[in-house]
Amino acid sequence: MEQIKIVGIKELDDKEVKTVNRLAKEYYGKIQRAIKNITSLVIHVKTYNITGKRKKYAITVKVMAPTKSFDSKAAEWKLAKALHMAFNKIERMIEHRFHDVS
Repeated sequence: MEQIKIVGIKELDDKEVKTVNRLAKEYYGKIQRAIKNITSLVIHVKTYNITGKRKKYAITVKVMAPTKSFDSKAAEWKLAKALHMAFNKIERMIEHRFHDVS
């Protein structure tokens, strides 16, 4: 995970950290197949409503390539769902950007 940077990981507990790391590795492989030369992948995790019974997660994912950068945001009550939403937006952006019309 040398090219994956996770910001805000200290706000999460061990189970949430494992979820973020697992999904980051999974989607990094998918994104790397679409963009051959990723320079970095930054995941920013922010939690809201910490004092209540539930946490709300705001996820920002930024993928940097030499020629283009892609970023997306998602907010959800479930961490895994928020990560999936943000990464799916990134995948759609990459697919749209590199779509060949031949």
